[in-house]
Amino acid sequence: MIVGALLFVLGAILHFAPWVLNWFGKLPGDIRIESDRSSIFIPITSMIIISIVLTILINLFKR
Repeated sequence: MIVGALLFVLGAILHFAPWVLNWFGKLPGDIRIESDRSSIFIPITSMIIISIVLTILINLFKR
């Protein structure tokens, strides 16, 4: 139920305040390659930050 509530809050934030997560994918270290026919986006730095934050939160809730 907690995961469902968190997903609901995240969805509400994305729907009503999309500017809150504008930083995602625009950090130094995120790779974006665009050509005429295709584009590739690899959010390395953004994923590292999310991983660190989730690790800290999970460890806080475990204790």
